[in-house]
Amino acid sequence: MIAELDSLQAEALRALHASDTPAALESWRVQWLGASGRLKDAMASLKALSGPEKPAAGKRLNELKAVLEAAFTERKSVVGARPAGPMVDVTEPGAPCGGGRQHVLTRTIDGIVDVFGRMGFSVVEGPEVEDEWHNFNALNIPDGHPAREPTDNFYMGAQGGALRLLRTQTSTVQIRAMETTAPPLKVCAVGRVYRPDTHDATHYSMFHQVEGLYVDRHVSMADLKTTLIQFARAYFGADAEVRMRPSFFPFTEPSAEVDIMMHVRGQRQWVEIGGCGMVDPAVFAAVGIDPEHWSGFAFGLGVERICMRRYGISDIRWLFENDARFLRQF
Repeated sequence: MIAELDSLQAEALRALHASDTPAALESWRVQWLGASGRLKDAMASLKALSGPEKPAAGKRLNELKAVLEAAFTERKSVVGARPAGPMVDVTEPGAPCGGGRQHVLTRTIDGIVDVFGRMGFSVVEGPEVEDEWHNFNALNIPDGHPAREPTDNFYMGAQGGALRLLRTQTSTVQIRAMETTAPPLKVCAVGRVYRPDTHDATHYSMFHQVEGLYVDRHVSMADLKTTLIQFARAYFGADAEVRMRPSFFPFTEPSAEVDIMMHVRGQRQWVEIGGCGMVDPAVFAAVGIDPEHWSGFAFGLGVERICMRRYGISDIRWLFENDARFLRQF
């Protein structure tokens, strides 16, 4: 019996050494240490031994169990520490890393800012979490106006006695610029804005706007139209198709929508990229600028739609899916 147990131990240890994966180790444990394993079978054979042989055989069985359990624990720690998959030869040359690049939206923003910078606009910034004064009141959007409805805004609750929300437009930056800088001024702001829109090919709940503001003496609608047409031709090319349609915004009067011809799902169609107009006198009054002496225009353009027109992208959702296969195209 003692000789059989010695042979059993040698066989078990050889099999354990050959087990080099977690699955193989588990299979070894079931075969040797499990409830129906070979060690249990050996213990059952003690009943057939005569009285004088049992103590020595029982002692050897306990030793065998301890040896196999300790060997299994040690082997498990070694196999578990190995990385999954093939071993790496550290002497082999490394695989080349792909070069990084700017996100297509970042490239678009840089291009837009460059064009307006050459027109004399300086870049200004403002917070994305705004108060009602800058997002509504100063922009001639009174209490009770439909634009304040929770269905059209991401409200965040009160802070310091003022209701906060994620800004719905970068026009808030224009207000802050006019509050701190006396005219004349010529600024543009680029940043994220938020609206609870249903996602589709041309709408998203978070997007980017570029906002322009020019305040000086004798600024006219002709100056605004010239600025937008020159931007479109400088950014998209001399054959860019742009149109302006009469519209209404509380903070500009008169107002217009700006459309650009682009491909959507393989079809050419006019797509709105923003709004514009002459700054309403009520907005000037809210920031302490005399509308009798100063005039100005403002415009807000959607960066994503400009990007889609420039690079032939037909679905705005692709810009935010972080699919490297898509982003590497630009």
